[in-house]
Amino acid sequence: MATVYDRPCKKCSSVQRRLTGESMGHTGLMAAEAWPPPDPLGEALHYLRMDGAFYCRSELSAPWGMTLDPMPGYLWFHVVTTGCVLLEVDDAHSGWIRPGDVTLVPHGNGHALRSEPGAPAPGVLELDLEHPSDRYEILRTGGGGAPTTLICGAVRFEHPVARNLIGILPQAIHIDASDEPRARWMHDVFELMAVEARGFKAGGEAVITRLADVLVIQAIRSWIETAPAARTGWLGALQDKEIGRALALIHRDPARDWTVASLAGELALSRSAFAARFTELVGEPAIRYVTRWLMQVAQSALETESVTVAELADRLGYKSEAAFARAFKRVTGTAPGALKRRHELPALAPV
Repeated sequence: MATVYDRPCKKCSSVQRRLTGESMGHTGLMAAEAWPPPDPLGEALHYLRMDGAFYCRSELSAPWGMTLDPMPGYLWFHVVTTGCVLLEVDDAHSGWIRPGDVTLVPHGNGHALRSEPGAPAPGVLELDLEHPSDRYEILRTGGGGAPTTLICGAVRFEHPVARNLIGILPQAIHIDASDEPRARWMHDVFELMAVEARGFKAGGEAVITRLADVLVIQAIRSWIETAPAARTGWLGALQDKEIGRALALIHRDPARDWTVASLAGELALSRSAFAARFTELVGEPAIRYVTRWLMQVAQSALETESVTVAELADRLGYKSEAAFARAFKRVTGTAPGALKRRHELPALAPV
């Protein structure tokens, strides 16, 4: 690995403490004290912490329609509290959303919402929106017919584990609450959302957005538990007894001097058996995954934290900033400095 991936050097325990501490913000790593991890998949779901772009409560009357533009990197969600909504993502992902259902458009694809087939659907920005706060909107539109109340939003997930998980979801996920084992619990959440949507009281924005976040995570969990696709690839590997533990170790401490031998040793497997099984389930060799994961952690830190490239290289155990920059560009195709500048806020003009 050293000649191919610019393996980080081994560092002193103080660096390792920084890696498992609070200094990495929401991209920080979990302390690697509890081993083996009791639930690698549950640990991955732990990172599903949403950063909302906006939430919108819509009070609609038929006929009505709206088109939502693509938002790459975001997940759209829609929850209907009264009425019915026709969702149109593409030919393969269209259908009705009814009260009690949760629908996700995980990859931010553009889509249309309508009261009925063929209803005009102008761009949502062309409609009149109220802005009670920076991240919460209220939309009222329609022709005066049958009412519909809809709560939707666009959220993103910053942690690399969460991004990996969202990246493998299908183009759309529809959870019918009547088919859910947790239907009673979900029904109670919907009732709370409906009450808040009917009368917008002080703190109503916070209540609705937090309940919506809970339903989004619940919908993802339900898909994982029921979809055959969730038993394959990276997500399926997380649920494997041995490889799931290896992935959890890598996620917790990516800057450790991992080798095939050290990972196999943690699992009490032979090197050859571990290497073959990891590649079979994850789809790439273990050490390549370690390097790619390390660069995902670095990318998230560069995008969201006030950290220099040199500081990040030291934090992740690289011998030099140049060695880190070479590895980062080789894996991501972008120089870390360029990525950092792209996500920096413009400097304020002097007063």
